[in-house]
Amino acid sequence: MLGSLSPSRRRFVLSLLALTVAVVVAIAVAVVVTRESAVVPVAQAERGPVVMVPGYGGSPLALTELVAALERNGRDVTVVSLTGDGRGDLDNQAQALEETVSTALEQADAASVDVIGYSAGGVVARLWVRDHGGAAVARRVLTLGSPHHGTELAGVATDLTPDTCPEACQQLAPGSSLLNGLNAGDETPTGPLWVSIWTADDKVVTPPSSSELEGALNFSVQSVCPGVVVSHSELPRLGFVIAATVKQLSLAAPSLPSEQDCR
Repeated sequence: MLGSLSPSRRRFVLSLLALTVAVVVAIAVAVVVTRESAVVPVAQAERGPVVMVPGYGGSPLALTELVAALERNGRDVTVVSLTGDGRGDLDNQAQALEETVSTALEQADAASVDVIGYSAGGVVARLWVRDHGGAAVARRVLTLGSPHHGTELAGVATDLTPDTCPEACQQLAPGSSLLNGLNAGDETPTGPLWVSIWTADDKVVTPPSSSELEGALNFSVQSVCPGVVVSHSELPRLGFVIAATVKQLSLAAPSLPSEQDCR
């Protein structure tokens, strides 16, 4: 067939065939690489250390009672020291989380870790899972009052007083490039089991439903304990939330608490 073509036409056909073969090979390689890089979830029956990520500003004070409860439950707990005074780039904070997790795993000689993110710390935990290797070592990720889809307070600050809204503040505005990218596709990537707890009384994360994560076990305090009033700052100190957090990080699968747990 090629013999009947002119030399120039023959070269054109051969070049086209070579290009087609190259494209097919490239696609095959991409498929193989994707399959090889698929995340294998860690064992749920083995509990490692707990690493906690503070909220915006980086203060660990709001987490004191929760840390103590987890330690009474036999867990080794480390609180991350966030970069940029807890107000800098959230992706840099996710890298700080990765470094803390690596140290905690090495010290505990463990294969997996449970991560708790309070407020903006929950967004940091998600960035860590997606971009910093967390999917391969996280057993469970639990977030408390986290603005996964942004908070209108940050949006107002970004628009009206940008000089008083540091980088993390701007990244937590609804529709920011960071949140748009983080929420595109799968909000709860393969790897850990996901839990999100929040309060309907939240005046910091607005609207409070911003804390809902597709693919996670989601519940507000009030959906289980009607009539309970708890603010954003009080959330990780509430007895019900502390007990629920300890339970969600146990060996049993995450499950919705009952009204009896409110007592």
